[in-house]
Amino acid sequence: MDINVYLFIVIALMLLIIMYLLFVLRRVRTQLALIKDALEDIKGGNLNRRILAGENDMTKTICYDINKIAVNSQAQLIRQRQSEQAYKRLMTSLSHDVKTPLASLVGYLEAVENKIVIGEEKDEYIHVAHEKAHYMKSFVENLFEWVKLDSGEQIFHFEKFDLNELSRNIIADWIPVLESNHFEYEFVIPETEYFIHIDVNAYTRVLNNLFQNIIIHSAGDKMALHICEDIQQAKIIISDNGKGIAPDKLPHIFERMYQCDQSRSAKGNGLGLAIAKELISVHKGTITAENSSDKGTVFTILLPEAL
Repeated sequence: MDINVYLFIVIALMLLIIMYLLFVLRRVRTQLALIKDALEDIKGGNLNRRILAGENDMTKTICYDINKIAVNSQAQLIRQRQSEQAYKRLMTSLSHDVKTPLASLVGYLEAVENKIVIGEEKDEYIHVAHEKAHYMKSFVENLFEWVKLDSGEQIFHFEKFDLNELSRNIIADWIPVLESNHFEYEFVIPETEYFIHIDVNAYTRVLNNLFQNIIIHSAGDKMALHICEDIQQAKIIISDNGKGIAPDKLPHIFERMYQCDQSRSAKGNGLGLAIAKELISVHKGTITAENSSDKGTVFTILLPEAL
């Protein structure tokens, strides 16, 4: 074959390669321009912007990564806005839950201090002021507990304890309270030992919150605690004979600041059950609530046995 034919073929191939490279370069430049526009759009706050890329595009990996960053940023922004809304609701609720009893407490104490009331009426005012002060103390304790849990600053000390003995010790402090509130009670706790890894303060807080919830909200006059055990977990059942919980409200009772009774006169602060659920979750357990078949509410806690 003539040398000129070879040269022609070589030049033709080189031209084809150059044209292909120019085509690829142009396509890459177009994609880079699209990427630049998308990045400017995302930077401007449009997290819905996405970059389309074909399977054979050289920039597809970059496009996919940018889309992933946009999706993650959008999800983070949604969570942040939800958190901000939750804290706004929290602040609104806190302003009422603190301001109202505080104003009432000051009013009762001023009446006593200025001798507006005397004798038995004075004693009654002091009693009411005492109740208001205890309510605020309980509220502040629950609030600090929740803030520590929510921020991840709560420090737990897990040790191996006999669940049955620990439960009996906690219950002993509640018997006078139950009796003073005219509650009948029944406690069924096995005599055998059952060891679990537990934070004593956290478990105590859980039972305290559940007992307090029953006394304040159940409108009943009887409560019971039963502990059942097997080789894998312990089941703690706490029940009352009160009015129960409306079916539409039952799924929400463990949510922060949720109160079944939305009236301003409602007692409680909507933190007790939320704290109980968080503390049980830390122990890798679960807590659920349901209305009993006849009357009242049943709380069921499952805690794993220590291995």
